[in-house]
Amino acid sequence: MKTWLTTALAVTLVTGGARAQQPSGAMDASLRNSEGSPVRLSRWRGKPVILFYEDKDSVNLNAPLKERLFELARERGLQESAWVVAVANLEKFNFFPARQIALSYVKDEEKKAGVPILVDLEGTLGKAPWKLPMKTSTVMLLDAEGTLLYRYSGRMAEKDIELFIALLARLVGVDLETEARI
Repeated sequence: MKTWLTTALAVTLVTGGARAQQPSGAMDASLRNSEGSPVRLSRWRGKPVILFYEDKDSVNLNAPLKERLFELARERGLQESAWVVAVANLEKFNFFPARQIALSYVKDEEKKAGVPILVDLEGTLGKAPWKLPMKTSTVMLLDAEGTLLYRYSGRMAEKDIELFIALLARLVGVDLETEARI
């Protein structure tokens, strides 16, 4: 009952109310990888995508969600169920020599985290259609086709983390209460 209710609440929040102004349809953007080469977000289609967009001052803002996601993935063998992609907002470092120093730092962090970290040097995700805040952590969930289902900017409270995880579980076909596949 709790899982059904949580999922119903997630779907309600995602499709209505404050979420209604979000763009519809597949989302894409051209960013850069940690080497500085162009890459499109659509490269990660085919599975749900958990996308973190953060500047250097907000990278730890949603650490509890990140820890919880990686814990659930390890415990339940779900590492291959969804893509996790981080995007570092480096717009204010997009000049010589800061750009190369920032990219080097991102490469090191990418190795530690074990997930791709893309870089946004031009503020692409701050512009339409994304319109993300540039100075905080934004967590997004996109379906396998690239449609934005959930977006939260700022520090997530425990109830928001639970809602996000319930929606993700539904997308990947896992019942987290019974650990049975749907």
